[in-house]
Amino acid sequence: MPTLLRIGAYRFFCYAGDRDEPPHAHVERERNEAKFWLNPVRLQSNRGFNRAEINRIQKLVEEHQEQLLTGWYDFFSDGTD
Repeated sequence: MPTLLRIGAYRFFCYAGDRDEPPHAHVERERNEAKFWLNPVRLQSNRGFNRAEINRIQKLVEEHQEQLLTGWYDFFSDGTD
């Protein structure tokens, strides 16, 4: 599970098995986890975060979208690009 970004208590990451899905980032804090599609940015799933925190996290994803996408493509690049 490579970490794409850390901001405060949030860790943004992807799972190695996510290769066949559109670019996205999982976000965790303690036992809570959400998943955001990255292009366009939108919430895909949420486990444990309240609505206000999801809104804050979505703003972070939007602000760091380029960095998250770069991390996604760097991790899943097979070197043939």
